[in-house]
Amino acid sequence: MKPLSNMLTPQRSISGKLVRMNLVVAAIALGFACSSFLVYDAYSFRQHLIHSLATESQIIGSNSVSALTFDDAESARTTLGALRSSPGIVSALIVAPDGRPFATYLRDNDSPEIVTSPIEENQETGDWARGDHLLVGSRILLQGKSVGTVYIEADTLEISQRIRRYVLIAAIILVFCLLIALLLTSSARRVIAEPIAGLAALAQSVTRDQDFSVRARPSSEQDEVGVLVRSFNEMLGQIQLRDRALVESRDALEQRVLERTAELQAANKELEAFSYSVAHDLRGPLDLIGNTVFLIGQHRTEKLDPQVGEMVSLLAPATERMARLIDDLLNLSRSKSAALHREPLDLSRMAAEIVDEFRAADPERTVAVTIARGLRAIADKGLMRVVLANLLGNAWKYSAKTETAEIEFGARREKGETVFFVCDNGAGFDPELQDRLFQPFQRLHAQSDFTGTGIGLATVQRIVNRHNGRIWAESEVGKGATFFFTIP
Repeated sequence: MKPLSNMLTPQRSISGKLVRMNLVVAAIALGFACSSFLVYDAYSFRQHLIHSLATESQIIGSNSVSALTFDDAESARTTLGALRSSPGIVSALIVAPDGRPFATYLRDNDSPEIVTSPIEENQETGDWARGDHLLVGSRILLQGKSVGTVYIEADTLEISQRIRRYVLIAAIILVFCLLIALLLTSSARRVIAEPIAGLAALAQSVTRDQDFSVRARPSSEQDEVGVLVRSFNEMLGQIQLRDRALVESRDALEQRVLERTAELQAANKELEAFSYSVAHDLRGPLDLIGNTVFLIGQHRTEKLDPQVGEMVSLLAPATERMARLIDDLLNLSRSKSAALHREPLDLSRMAAEIVDEFRAADPERTVAVTIARGLRAIADKGLMRVVLANLLGNAWKYSAKTETAEIEFGARREKGETVFFVCDNGAGFDPELQDRLFQPFQRLHAQSDFTGTGIGLATVQRIVNRHNGRIWAESEVGKGATFFFTIP
């Protein structure tokens, strides 16, 4: 859309349109009036000329009756000679009853001879146009009987002269009236166009500067322009009030957001510090309990009370689960607070080391593990080890009940980026529960089926997000699961 300043050019402004409209209307009205007057005057003058020529022809005809009766052509020519007193008459002709020219009058030797036309039987006179000449004919009557015809031809020079004079007068009147219309339009422009132009300029200023405190100059008029100015000022006032309220609400909202953000950050820091402190402080007593259980287990349990022996046998796995929970809490805390040190990593080698640890801890299991070669990333070494340990550990755990367990760690290219994946053919999970997958302490399987703390995947998601990557999963119940992640 063009700026308003470009739109309000003199050729397109309402002021210019008003002037042009008034001048055009005035010119058309005056032109139509003058043209009508000229046409009417020319028609009236022509009819008057025809009537005058018909009267003269009747007079000449009356004076030529005796000449026609006695065949006195000289007397007829003398009668026609009286037409010299009428300078507009070019020629005249008296025609005998048998149609032969009886007497002729020519204003000068260069005047053309009259070309006659018959008069209609039921008419006594007739008129014909001959270019710039006018021919009028009249019957010569004697006792109601035609004894000849008189033709008089006159030029229309006077009509042309009258038209030229009237055209000149009309042009002068037109110019004079247009000047008056221009002056009147200037007065109307101050009353109508200038307030509207002021509103347009003010609207442009408000749009450009977003300053709603300005106002249009009030108008004392009670017409539509005055109503428009007052309504525009009222609209600016309402917008100003709403804008002020909006700014105040925005400032208050921003302040509340800052306060809530600070509170959340402080709470998160306190929670992370608490989690780390609790997990770290629990490590010492838990190690003492674990060592005590180990020492008791080294003695013969048959010497112990049966109930005490059963409790000791239950205490060892419980201590291990507690240790795993503490490790997971520490990893979750470190995933958010630990400093990020990126370096080139050989993920294939790291994954192989982790799988070797799984095999050493569970030597009785047979799992087909496939690790693609040359998988590399630039990431934090400690955090990336936590990611692979959790993803490969889940694949190892959830494929435990599969007869022929298979695990694969690889990568593929999608839309210009490397997507790593860890897949297995284990228990899988319900895709409809995927929104709970990366939430802390949310587990999709019963503890009796697969042990776990529900913290590992939440930790993995935090670490991947800190590397500006993405993580997602695809699975079906009983058909294994595949976890994808990116490390830009």
